[in-house]
Amino acid sequence: MRMSQLLLMFFEFFKVGLFAVGGGLATIPFLTELAERYHWFTIEMLSSMIAVSESTPGPIGVNMATYVGFHIGGIIGGITTTIGLVAPSVIVICIVAKILKKFKESEVIQSLFYGLRPAVAALIVTAASGIFISSLLHMDSDSQNPFAYINYIAVALFVLCYLINRKYKPHPIFIICLMAVVGIVLQL
Repeated sequence: MRMSQLLLMFFEFFKVGLFAVGGGLATIPFLTELAERYHWFTIEMLSSMIAVSESTPGPIGVNMATYVGFHIGGIIGGITTTIGLVAPSVIVICIVAKILKKFKESEVIQSLFYGLRPAVAALIVTAASGIFISSLLHMDSDSQNPFAYINYIAVALFVLCYLINRKYKPHPIFIICLMAVVGIVLQL
């Protein structure tokens, strides 16, 4: 892997880490944009990345950055993207730690966060709707029949997970493991 490619990956994930305010799910719109701009991965692969990142220990944003980096450039790529993603947070935390008292009490900062919360929520909903569509619909269907676009098995699994979660409120690991087993069984 060339140094220029590693620097580009670092820079792009540094920007993601700098602007993905709100945590891991807020990285999804940025990753969608990276997929479209650089073709490092497909939108369908993004769904798999989210599934893997959600089912492995650690913050989802870091897991996704590592996954993308590893996919693009192996171990060095994974390390590069992960460092790029977390570097802004480390820098900001170091700065905030020095001025915590002023930062906490500043009306300007409180107002800034007041405005950022709805923006982050909109980014998360936008990303979630994209994942929702790519998970439950066959976007590559050429049929004139609109019902041909529906992935009925995926919709049934989604409804099943939703109902189980609403009624029993199981641990997320249970849902992830259950659907992983169901996916394996359905694909065999």
